[in-house]
Amino acid sequence: MDLATILHMQPEVMLSFIIIILLLGDLIIRQPNHRILQFMAFGLLVVHIAANLTISDEVLFGGMYHSTPMASVVKTILTVGTLLVILQAGPWIRREDTRHKAGEFYLLTFSTLLGMYFMVSAGSFLMFYVGLELASIPMACLVAFDKYKHHSAEAGAKFIMSAMFSSGLMLYGLSLIYGTVGTMYFADIENALTGTPLQIMAMVFFFAGLGFKLSLVPFHMWTPDTYQGAPTPISAYLSVISKGAAAFALMNILLRVFGPMVEDWSLLLSVVIVVTITVANLFAILQSDLKRFMAYSSISQAGYIMLAVLAGDEQGMASLVYYIVVYIVANLAVFGVITNVEQHTGGLVDREAYNGLYKTNPRLTLVMTLALFSLAGIPPFAGFFSKFFVFASAFHQGYYLVVFLALVNTIISLYYYLLIVKAMYITPNDSPVPTFKSGPLSTVCLTVCVAGIVVLGLCSGVYELLQHVAGL
Repeated sequence: MDLATILHMQPEVMLSFIIIILLLGDLIIRQPNHRILQFMAFGLLVVHIAANLTISDEVLFGGMYHSTPMASVVKTILTVGTLLVILQAGPWIRREDTRHKAGEFYLLTFSTLLGMYFMVSAGSFLMFYVGLELASIPMACLVAFDKYKHHSAEAGAKFIMSAMFSSGLMLYGLSLIYGTVGTMYFADIENALTGTPLQIMAMVFFFAGLGFKLSLVPFHMWTPDTYQGAPTPISAYLSVISKGAAAFALMNILLRVFGPMVEDWSLLLSVVIVVTITVANLFAILQSDLKRFMAYSSISQAGYIMLAVLAGDEQGMASLVYYIVVYIVANLAVFGVITNVEQHTGGLVDREAYNGLYKTNPRLTLVMTLALFSLAGIPPFAGFFSKFFVFASAFHQGYYLVVFLALVNTIISLYYYLLIVKAMYITPNDSPVPTFKSGPLSTVCLTVCVAGIVVLGLCSGVYELLQHVAGL
Protein backbone atom coordinates (compact mmCIF):
# COMPACT_ATOMS: atom_id res chain seq x y z
CA MET A 1 0.00 0.00 0.00
CA ASP A 2 1.23 3.53 -0.86
CA LEU A 3 -0.13 7.05 -1.07
CA ALA A 4 -1.26 6.57 -4.66
CA THR A 5 -3.50 3.69 -3.59
CA ILE A 6 -5.20 5.79 -0.92
CA LEU A 7 -5.77 8.63 -3.38
CA HIS A 8 -7.92 6.27 -5.47
CA MET A 9 -10.46 6.57 -2.64
CA GLN A 10 -11.20 10.08 -3.87
CA PRO A 11 -14.64 10.66 -2.23
CA GLU A 12 -13.47 9.42 1.18
CA VAL A 13 -10.16 11.29 1.06
CA MET A 14 -11.78 14.53 -0.03
CA LEU A 15 -14.51 14.32 2.63
CA SER A 16 -11.84 13.63 5.27
CA PHE A 17 -10.01 16.81 4.24
CA ILE A 18 -13.29 18.75 4.45
CA ILE A 19 -13.79 17.49 8.01
CA ILE A 20 -10.26 18.60 8.94
CA ILE A 21 -10.79 22.05 7.36
CA LEU A 22 -14.06 22.53 9.25
CA LEU A 23 -12.42 21.41 12.48
CA LEU A 24 -9.66 24.01 12.06
CA GLY A 25 -12.24 26.61 11.06
CA ASP A 26 -14.27 25.91 14.17
CA LEU A 27 -11.16 26.41 16.31
CA ILE A 28 -10.09 29.64 14.58
CA ILE A 29 -13.34 31.46 13.78
CA ARG A 30 -14.89 33.34 16.67
CA GLN A 31 -18.29 32.17 17.86
CA PRO A 32 -20.39 35.14 16.66
CA ASN A 33 -19.25 34.42 13.11
CA HIS A 34 -21.00 31.05 12.93
CA ARG A 35 -22.43 32.01 9.53
CA ILE A 36 -18.92 31.73 8.08
CA LEU A 37 -18.81 28.08 9.15
CA GLN A 38 -22.21 27.52 7.56
CA PHE A 39 -21.07 28.94 4.22
CA MET A 40 -17.80 27.01 4.48
CA ALA A 41 -19.65 23.73 5.03
CA PHE A 42 -22.06 24.47 2.20
CA GLY A 43 -19.36 25.57 -0.25
CA LEU A 44 -17.00 22.70 0.51
CA LEU A 45 -19.79 20.16 0.09
CA VAL A 46 -20.80 21.68 -3.26
CA VAL A 47 -17.18 21.42 -4.44
CA HIS A 48 -17.06 17.86 -3.14
CA ILE A 49 -20.17 16.91 -5.15
CA ALA A 50 -18.83 18.52 -8.32
CA ALA A 51 -15.43 16.82 -7.97
CA ASN A 52 -16.92 13.35 -7.47
CA LEU A 53 -19.58 13.19 -10.18
CA THR A 54 -17.45 10.70 -12.10
CA ILE A 55 -18.31 7.00 -11.98
CA SER A 56 -15.42 4.85 -10.81
CA ASP A 57 -14.76 1.14 -10.43
CA GLU A 58 -11.92 0.64 -7.95
CA VAL A 59 -10.83 -2.46 -6.03
CA LEU A 60 -8.27 -1.63 -3.34
CA PHE A 61 -6.54 -3.31 -0.39
CA GLY A 62 -6.97 -6.81 -1.77
CA GLY A 63 -10.71 -6.40 -2.19
CA MET A 64 -11.48 -4.76 1.17
CA TYR A 65 -12.58 -1.57 -0.63
CA HIS A 66 -14.68 -1.94 -3.77
CA SER A 67 -16.23 1.15 -5.33
CA THR A 68 -18.62 0.06 -8.09
CA PRO A 69 -20.26 2.48 -10.56
CA MET A 70 -23.56 2.23 -8.66
CA ALA A 71 -21.77 2.83 -5.35
CA SER A 72 -20.35 6.06 -6.83
CA VAL A 73 -23.87 7.15 -7.80
CA VAL A 74 -25.20 6.35 -4.32
CA LYS A 75 -22.41 8.38 -2.66
CA THR A 76 -23.34 11.38 -4.80
CA ILE A 77 -27.02 10.97 -3.90
CA LEU A 78 -26.24 10.76 -0.18
CA THR A 79 -24.02 13.85 -0.40
CA VAL A 80 -26.71 15.87 -2.20
CA GLY A 81 -29.21 14.79 0.46
CA THR A 82 -26.80 15.90 3.19
CA LEU A 83 -26.44 19.27 1.45
CA LEU A 84 -30.23 19.69 1.52
CA VAL A 85 -30.29 18.84 5.23
CA ILE A 86 -27.64 21.50 5.89
CA LEU A 87 -29.78 24.06 4.08
CA GLN A 88 -32.82 22.94 6.05
CA ALA A 89 -30.96 23.13 9.36
CA GLY A 90 -29.98 26.76 8.82
CA PRO A 91 -32.70 28.39 10.99
CA TRP A 92 -32.25 25.79 13.72
CA ILE A 93 -28.48 26.07 13.91
CA ARG A 94 -28.76 29.88 14.18
CA ARG A 95 -30.86 29.68 17.34
CA GLU A 96 -29.41 31.25 20.46
CA ASP A 97 -28.97 27.89 22.19
CA THR A 98 -27.38 26.06 19.24
CA ARG A 99 -25.39 28.55 17.18
CA HIS A 100 -22.29 28.19 19.36
CA LYS A 101 -22.28 24.47 18.44
CA ALA A 102 -22.49 24.95 14.66
CA GLY A 103 -19.02 23.51 14.10
CA GLU A 104 -19.89 20.39 16.07
CA PHE A 105 -23.03 19.89 13.98
CA TYR A 106 -21.15 19.97 10.67
CA LEU A 107 -18.28 17.80 11.93
CA LEU A 108 -20.64 15.13 13.28
CA THR A 109 -22.83 15.19 10.17
CA PHE A 110 -19.89 14.83 7.78
CA SER A 111 -18.39 12.09 9.95
CA THR A 112 -21.56 10.03 9.66
CA LEU A 113 -21.51 10.61 5.90
CA LEU A 114 -17.93 9.35 5.74
CA GLY A 115 -18.98 6.20 7.57
CA MET A 116 -21.76 5.66 5.05
CA TYR A 117 -19.23 5.98 2.24
CA PHE A 118 -17.27 3.08 3.72
CA MET A 119 -20.47 1.03 4.16
CA VAL A 120 -21.40 1.54 0.51
CA SER A 121 -17.93 0.65 -0.83
CA ALA A 122 -17.09 -2.16 1.59
CA GLY A 123 -15.67 -5.34 0.10
CA SER A 124 -15.07 -6.91 3.49
CA PHE A 125 -17.14 -7.23 6.63
CA LEU A 126 -14.31 -5.55 8.55
CA MET A 127 -14.55 -2.43 6.38
CA PHE A 128 -18.34 -2.55 6.54
CA TYR A 129 -18.39 -2.75 10.34
CA VAL A 130 -15.94 0.14 10.71
CA GLY A 131 -18.11 2.24 8.41
CA LEU A 132 -21.25 1.25 10.29
CA GLU A 133 -19.81 2.36 13.63
CA LEU A 134 -18.41 5.56 12.13
CA ALA A 135 -21.92 6.36 10.89
CA SER A 136 -23.70 5.35 14.12
CA ILE A 137 -21.68 6.89 16.96
CA PRO A 138 -21.66 10.51 15.66
CA MET A 139 -25.35 10.05 14.83
CA ALA A 140 -26.09 9.38 18.50
CA CYS A 141 -24.38 12.69 19.34
CA LEU A 142 -26.52 14.46 16.74
CA VAL A 143 -29.73 12.94 18.12
CA ALA A 144 -28.81 14.24 21.60
CA PHE A 145 -27.62 17.60 20.23
CA ASP A 146 -30.16 19.59 22.25
CA LYS A 147 -28.75 17.99 25.37
CA TYR A 148 -30.45 20.37 27.80
CA LYS A 149 -33.85 19.36 26.48
CA HIS A 150 -35.15 16.23 28.17
CA HIS A 151 -36.55 14.57 25.06
CA SER A 152 -33.36 15.04 23.04
CA ALA A 153 -31.16 13.48 25.73
CA GLU A 154 -33.63 10.62 26.12
CA ALA A 155 -33.73 10.09 22.34
CA GLY A 156 -29.93 9.98 22.21
CA ALA A 157 -29.81 7.41 25.00
CA LYS A 158 -32.39 5.21 23.29
CA PHE A 159 -30.60 5.48 19.97
CA ILE A 160 -27.16 4.58 21.31
CA MET A 161 -28.51 1.67 23.36
CA SER A 162 -30.33 0.27 20.32
CA ALA A 163 -27.24 0.83 18.17
CA MET A 164 -25.05 -0.98 20.69
CA PHE A 165 -27.38 -3.95 20.85
CA SER A 166 -27.79 -4.20 17.08
CA SER A 167 -24.04 -3.83 16.49
CA GLY A 168 -23.30 -6.56 19.04
CA LEU A 169 -25.87 -8.83 17.44
CA MET A 170 -24.42 -8.21 14.00
CA LEU A 171 -20.86 -8.69 15.22
CA TYR A 172 -21.80 -12.06 16.69
CA GLY A 173 -23.24 -13.08 13.32
CA LEU A 174 -20.07 -11.93 11.56
CA SER A 175 -17.96 -13.95 13.98
CA LEU A 176 -19.97 -17.05 13.05
CA ILE A 177 -19.37 -16.35 9.38
CA TYR A 178 -15.65 -16.00 9.97
CA GLY A 179 -15.64 -19.16 12.06
CA THR A 180 -17.25 -21.21 9.28
CA VAL A 181 -15.42 -19.85 6.21
CA GLY A 182 -12.21 -18.38 7.65
CA THR A 183 -12.35 -15.01 5.84
CA MET A 184 -14.11 -11.64 5.98
CA TYR A 185 -13.82 -10.75 2.29
CA PHE A 186 -17.12 -10.77 0.39
CA ALA A 187 -15.78 -12.53 -2.73
CA ASP A 188 -14.19 -15.34 -0.72
CA ILE A 189 -17.21 -15.84 1.56
CA GLU A 190 -19.58 -16.29 -1.36
CA ASN A 191 -17.48 -19.13 -2.74
CA ALA A 192 -17.22 -20.84 0.66
CA LEU A 193 -20.87 -20.70 1.81
CA THR A 194 -22.66 -24.04 1.86
CA GLY A 195 -25.87 -23.10 3.66
CA THR A 196 -25.19 -24.95 6.92
CA PRO A 197 -27.46 -24.23 9.92
CA LEU A 198 -24.67 -22.21 11.55
CA GLN A 199 -24.28 -20.06 8.44
CA ILE A 200 -28.05 -19.53 8.25
CA MET A 201 -28.03 -18.38 11.87
CA ALA A 202 -25.12 -16.04 11.10
CA MET A 203 -27.06 -14.58 8.18
CA VAL A 204 -30.13 -14.04 10.41
CA PHE A 205 -28.03 -12.24 13.05
CA PHE A 206 -26.47 -10.03 10.39
CA PHE A 207 -29.88 -9.21 8.95
CA ALA A 208 -31.28 -8.47 12.41
CA GLY A 209 -28.41 -6.09 13.15
CA LEU A 210 -28.92 -4.14 9.95
CA GLY A 211 -32.70 -4.32 10.45
CA PHE A 212 -32.24 -2.01 13.45
CA LYS A 213 -30.55 0.57 11.20
CA LEU A 214 -33.39 0.33 8.67
CA SER A 215 -36.14 0.34 11.34
CA LEU A 216 -37.65 -2.86 10.02
CA VAL A 217 -40.28 -4.54 12.21
CA PRO A 218 -39.66 -6.01 14.81
CA PHE A 219 -36.46 -3.95 15.18
CA HIS A 220 -38.21 -0.58 14.96
CA MET A 221 -39.15 0.31 18.53
CA TRP A 222 -36.46 2.98 18.94
CA THR A 223 -37.56 4.94 15.87
CA PRO A 224 -40.67 6.91 17.02
CA ASP A 225 -39.10 8.07 20.30
CA THR A 226 -35.82 8.99 18.60
CA TYR A 227 -37.50 10.96 15.81
CA GLN A 228 -39.72 12.77 18.30
CA GLY A 229 -36.93 13.71 20.69
CA ALA A 230 -34.18 14.57 18.20
CA PRO A 231 -33.95 18.03 16.62
CA THR A 232 -36.15 18.04 13.51
CA PRO A 233 -33.27 18.45 10.96
CA ILE A 234 -31.53 15.48 12.60
CA SER A 235 -34.71 13.42 12.34
CA ALA A 236 -34.80 14.31 8.65
CA TYR A 237 -31.18 13.26 8.18
CA LEU A 238 -31.73 10.03 10.08
CA SER A 239 -34.86 9.17 8.09
CA VAL A 240 -33.41 9.52 4.59
CA ILE A 241 -29.60 9.58 4.39
CA SER A 242 -28.90 6.91 7.00
CA LYS A 243 -31.71 4.71 5.75
CA GLY A 244 -30.64 5.05 2.11
CA ALA A 245 -27.05 3.98 2.85
CA ALA A 246 -28.21 1.01 4.95
CA ALA A 247 -30.66 -0.17 2.28
CA PHE A 248 -28.02 -0.12 -0.46
CA ALA A 249 -25.47 -1.84 1.78
CA LEU A 250 -27.97 -4.57 2.70
CA MET A 251 -28.81 -5.32 -0.93
CA ASN A 252 -25.15 -5.25 -1.93
CA ILE A 253 -24.16 -7.73 0.80
CA LEU A 254 -27.12 -10.07 0.31
CA LEU A 255 -26.32 -10.35 -3.40
CA ARG A 256 -22.51 -10.45 -3.17
CA VAL A 257 -22.12 -12.55 -0.04
CA PHE A 258 -25.30 -14.51 0.64
CA GLY A 259 -26.18 -15.21 -2.98
CA PRO A 260 -25.92 -19.00 -2.51
CA MET A 261 -28.48 -18.74 0.32
CA VAL A 262 -31.05 -16.72 -1.61
CA GLU A 263 -33.90 -19.10 -0.81
CA ASP A 264 -33.32 -18.62 2.91
CA TRP A 265 -33.03 -14.84 3.03
CA SER A 266 -35.77 -14.23 0.45
CA LEU A 267 -38.30 -16.01 2.69
CA LEU A 268 -37.10 -14.08 5.73
CA LEU A 269 -37.22 -10.79 3.84
CA SER A 270 -40.71 -11.48 2.43
CA VAL A 271 -42.16 -11.93 5.92
CA VAL A 272 -40.36 -8.87 7.27
CA ILE A 273 -41.58 -6.71 4.37
CA VAL A 274 -45.24 -7.56 4.85
CA VAL A 275 -45.11 -7.20 8.64
CA THR A 276 -43.13 -3.93 8.46
CA ILE A 277 -45.48 -2.21 6.01
CA THR A 278 -48.65 -3.40 7.77
CA VAL A 279 -47.61 -2.59 11.34
CA ALA A 280 -46.15 0.82 10.41
CA ASN A 281 -49.26 1.83 8.46
CA LEU A 282 -51.62 0.85 11.27
CA PHE A 283 -49.62 2.72 13.91
CA ALA A 284 -49.18 5.79 11.69
CA ILE A 285 -52.95 6.30 11.67
CA LEU A 286 -52.91 6.70 15.47
CA GLN A 287 -50.24 9.42 15.59
CA SER A 288 -51.02 13.10 16.16
CA ASP A 289 -47.41 14.22 16.65
CA LEU A 290 -46.06 14.76 13.13
CA LYS A 291 -42.52 13.67 14.00
CA ARG A 292 -43.78 10.36 15.38
CA PHE A 293 -46.06 10.15 12.35
CA MET A 294 -43.08 10.56 10.02
CA ALA A 295 -41.21 7.93 12.04
CA TYR A 296 -43.86 5.32 11.26
CA SER A 297 -44.02 6.60 7.70
CA SER A 298 -40.28 6.00 7.35
CA ILE A 299 -40.69 2.48 8.76
CA SER A 300 -43.35 1.79 6.13
CA GLN A 301 -41.17 3.27 3.37
CA ALA A 302 -38.30 1.00 4.47
CA GLY A 303 -40.60 -1.96 3.85
CA TYR A 304 -41.32 -0.77 0.33
CA ILE A 305 -37.59 -0.24 -0.33
CA MET A 306 -36.96 -3.85 0.69
CA LEU A 307 -39.11 -5.00 -2.24
CA ALA A 308 -36.27 -3.94 -4.51
CA VAL A 309 -33.82 -5.92 -2.36
CA LEU A 310 -36.13 -8.92 -2.66
CA ALA A 311 -35.91 -8.73 -6.46
CA GLY A 312 -32.15 -9.27 -6.25
CA ASP A 313 -31.22 -8.31 -9.81
CA GLU A 314 -30.10 -5.28 -11.83
CA GLN A 315 -33.67 -4.05 -12.15
CA GLY A 316 -34.05 -4.29 -8.39
CA MET A 317 -30.81 -2.36 -7.82
CA ALA A 318 -31.91 0.44 -10.16
CA SER A 319 -35.35 0.52 -8.51
CA LEU A 320 -33.80 0.75 -5.04
CA VAL A 321 -31.53 3.67 -5.93
CA TYR A 322 -34.36 5.48 -7.74
CA TYR A 323 -36.61 4.97 -4.71
CA ILE A 324 -33.91 6.41 -2.44
CA VAL A 325 -33.62 9.54 -4.61
CA VAL A 326 -37.39 10.11 -4.65
CA TYR A 327 -37.70 9.33 -0.95
CA ILE A 328 -34.98 11.85 -0.08
CA VAL A 329 -36.63 14.79 -1.86
CA ALA A 330 -40.17 13.95 -0.67
CA ASN A 331 -39.27 13.26 2.94
CA LEU A 332 -37.00 16.29 3.23
CA ALA A 333 -39.80 18.45 1.84
CA VAL A 334 -42.12 17.26 4.62
CA PHE A 335 -39.49 17.76 7.31
CA GLY A 336 -38.66 21.16 5.82
CA VAL A 337 -42.23 22.32 6.33
CA ILE A 338 -42.31 20.83 9.84
CA THR A 339 -39.05 22.64 10.68
CA ASN A 340 -40.37 25.98 9.43
CA VAL A 341 -43.65 25.70 11.31
CA GLU A 342 -41.83 24.53 14.43
CA GLN A 343 -39.39 27.46 14.32
CA HIS A 344 -42.14 30.07 13.93
CA THR A 345 -44.65 28.65 16.43
CA GLY A 346 -42.43 27.89 19.39
CA GLY A 347 -42.15 24.16 18.73
CA LEU A 348 -45.62 23.06 17.60
CA VAL A 349 -45.47 19.71 15.78
CA ASP A 350 -48.97 18.42 16.51
CA ARG A 351 -51.27 17.74 13.55
CA GLU A 352 -53.94 20.03 14.98
CA ALA A 353 -51.53 22.95 14.61
CA TYR A 354 -51.77 22.48 10.84
CA ASN A 355 -55.54 22.98 10.77
CA GLY A 356 -56.26 25.81 8.35
CA LEU A 357 -52.61 26.23 7.38
CA TYR A 358 -53.66 26.90 3.77
CA LYS A 359 -55.27 30.21 4.72
CA THR A 360 -52.13 31.71 6.26
CA ASN A 361 -49.25 29.88 4.50
CA PRO A 362 -50.47 28.61 1.12
CA ARG A 363 -46.98 28.02 -0.32
CA LEU A 364 -45.84 25.81 2.53
CA THR A 365 -49.17 23.99 2.34
CA LEU A 366 -48.61 23.31 -1.35
CA VAL A 367 -45.11 21.96 -0.67
CA MET A 368 -46.44 19.69 2.07
CA THR A 369 -49.28 18.46 -0.16
CA LEU A 370 -47.00 17.57 -3.07
CA ALA A 371 -44.57 15.78 -0.76
CA LEU A 372 -47.33 13.77 0.94
CA PHE A 373 -48.85 12.86 -2.42
CA SER A 374 -45.44 11.59 -3.53
CA LEU A 375 -44.94 9.55 -0.36
CA ALA A 376 -48.43 8.09 -0.81
CA GLY A 377 -47.66 7.13 -4.42
CA ILE A 378 -50.24 9.31 -6.16
CA PRO A 379 -49.53 9.94 -9.88
CA PRO A 380 -48.04 11.85 -11.61
CA PHE A 381 -45.59 12.59 -8.80
CA ALA A 382 -42.27 10.80 -8.41
CA GLY A 383 -43.43 8.59 -5.53
CA PHE A 384 -45.88 6.79 -7.80
CA PHE A 385 -43.14 5.73 -10.19
CA SER A 386 -40.71 4.77 -7.42
CA LYS A 387 -43.32 2.45 -5.93
CA PHE A 388 -44.24 1.13 -9.36
CA PHE A 389 -40.63 0.23 -10.15
CA VAL A 390 -40.02 -1.62 -6.86
CA PHE A 391 -43.34 -3.46 -7.23
CA ALA A 392 -42.48 -4.40 -10.81
CA SER A 393 -38.99 -5.62 -9.91
CA ALA A 394 -40.35 -7.92 -7.16
CA PHE A 395 -43.26 -9.05 -9.35
CA HIS A 396 -40.92 -10.07 -12.18
CA GLN A 397 -39.10 -12.38 -9.75
CA GLY A 398 -42.34 -14.16 -8.84
CA TYR A 399 -43.15 -12.61 -5.43
CA TYR A 400 -46.79 -12.10 -6.34
CA LEU A 401 -48.29 -12.43 -2.86
CA VAL A 402 -45.82 -10.02 -1.27
CA VAL A 403 -46.47 -7.44 -3.99
CA PHE A 404 -50.25 -7.85 -3.61
CA LEU A 405 -50.12 -7.31 0.15
CA ALA A 406 -47.88 -4.28 -0.32
CA LEU A 407 -50.35 -2.85 -2.83
CA VAL A 408 -53.20 -3.31 -0.36
CA ASN A 409 -51.18 -1.42 2.23
CA THR A 410 -50.78 1.56 -0.10
CA ILE A 411 -54.51 2.20 0.41
CA ILE A 412 -53.98 2.47 4.17
CA SER A 413 -51.00 4.79 3.67
CA LEU A 414 -53.05 6.96 1.33
CA TYR A 415 -55.60 7.43 4.12
CA TYR A 416 -53.21 8.64 6.79
CA TYR A 417 -51.27 10.93 4.44
CA LEU A 418 -54.54 12.53 3.38
CA LEU A 419 -55.41 13.17 7.03
CA ILE A 420 -52.74 15.88 7.06
CA VAL A 421 -53.95 17.28 3.73
CA LYS A 422 -57.47 17.41 5.13
CA ALA A 423 -56.25 19.26 8.22
CA MET A 424 -54.46 21.90 6.14
CA TYR A 425 -57.24 22.57 3.63
CA ILE A 426 -60.57 21.60 5.21
CA THR A 427 -60.46 21.40 9.02
CA PRO A 428 -61.40 24.83 10.46
CA ASN A 429 -59.18 26.60 12.97
CA ASP A 430 -60.02 29.82 14.82
CA SER A 431 -56.34 30.53 15.47
CA PRO A 432 -54.26 29.02 12.64
CA VAL A 433 -50.49 29.28 12.40
CA PRO A 434 -49.70 32.94 11.67
CA THR A 435 -48.33 33.98 8.31
CA PHE A 436 -44.52 33.92 8.20
CA LYS A 437 -41.77 34.02 5.64
CA SER A 438 -39.28 31.17 5.36
CA GLY A 439 -35.58 31.97 5.35
CA PRO A 440 -33.63 31.95 2.06
CA LEU A 441 -31.81 28.69 2.78
CA SER A 442 -35.04 26.89 3.71
CA THR A 443 -36.68 28.28 0.58
CA VAL A 444 -33.87 26.93 -1.60
CA CYS A 445 -34.12 23.50 0.05
CA LEU A 446 -37.89 23.30 -0.38
CA THR A 447 -37.67 24.52 -3.98
CA VAL A 448 -35.13 21.82 -4.86
CA CYS A 449 -37.26 19.15 -3.17
CA VAL A 450 -40.44 20.21 -5.00
CA ALA A 451 -38.56 20.30 -8.30
CA GLY A 452 -37.28 16.79 -7.61
CA ILE A 453 -40.78 15.50 -6.79
CA VAL A 454 -42.16 16.86 -10.07
CA VAL A 455 -39.22 16.34 -12.43
CA LEU A 456 -38.37 12.81 -11.26
CA GLY A 457 -42.01 11.87 -11.86
CA LEU A 458 -42.08 13.28 -15.40
CA CYS A 459 -38.56 12.26 -16.49
CA SER A 460 -38.25 8.50 -16.94
CA GLY A 461 -34.68 8.86 -18.20
CA VAL A 462 -33.37 8.89 -14.62
CA TYR A 463 -34.53 5.33 -14.01
CA GLU A 464 -33.20 4.17 -17.39
CA LEU A 465 -29.83 5.76 -16.58
CA LEU A 466 -29.73 3.93 -13.24
CA GLN A 467 -30.51 0.65 -15.01
CA HIS A 468 -27.57 1.28 -17.33
CA VAL A 469 -25.25 2.01 -14.39
CA ALA A 470 -26.47 -1.11 -12.56
CA GLY A 471 -25.47 -3.18 -15.59
CA LEU A 472 -21.90 -1.85 -15.69
